[in-house]
Amino acid sequence: MTRTTLAEAPRLFDLIDADEVKPRPRNDKAPSYLRDHRTRLRERFLHGGADAMPDYELLELVLFRAIPRQDVKPLARHLIEVFGDFAAVLSAPAARLREVKGVGDAVVTELKVVEAAAHRLARARVLQRQVISGWDTVVTYCRTVMAHRETEQFRVLYLDRKNVLIADEAQGKGTVDHVPVYPREVVKRALELNASALILVHNHPSGDPAPSREDIDMTGLIDAAARALSIVVHDHIIVGAQGELSFRAEGLL
Repeated sequence: MTRTTLAEAPRLFDLIDADEVKPRPRNDKAPSYLRDHRTRLRERFLHGGADAMPDYELLELVLFRAIPRQDVKPLARHLIEVFGDFAAVLSAPAARLREVKGVGDAVVTELKVVEAAAHRLARARVLQRQVISGWDTVVTYCRTVMAHRETEQFRVLYLDRKNVLIADEAQGKGTVDHVPVYPREVVKRALELNASALILVHNHPSGDPAPSREDIDMTGLIDAAARALSIVVHDHIIVGAQGELSFRAEGLL
């Protein structure tokens, strides 16, 4: 079977933003040094994988399609400097990305496509699978989806009686340090899905996963409401850029 290289693969999008690419004649090609650099970078990725590349070079690969005839290394480095790391760049809101000089619709589209792909891949690894036996995968999924968000989000993972994940739903979105959660709605949704157990998840945009007094009180209310209906709350996981915290492991549940 003939294997298509990354360099030969068709582009998913052919979006060129006026702010990202200066107009050139249609038959104009990128300079040879630029083509050589891109070829070398792609070959390094194919042979060594992402682990062999720093964040800015991996970001360069993503930017190649959005900006086909310019050196994207300066922009990649600048994005890392502004947002912190590769994951934070992908997770940054579109409005904040556009504040960076050189970023337009084409770049935002490429970054958000990669982010969506990462979320779907992580979700596919936990959905319809027994959660308890694959706990590390669940934590990785939660970290991927929520750790770099700039506002708080509260999610509930609903499990059946075999602890297989049957639904993953966002229950609320909030501000940088608060998200409204209604225990009655969480338990009501569990009944609608015929769920037997729950895992609560929310993020701390500050990066510190340590629970607040409000987090602890809210978890207790949900746990009490769930117990009254014979529904088990397995855990409450708080994720942040600095790590994760399990209420169960900390003796808080």
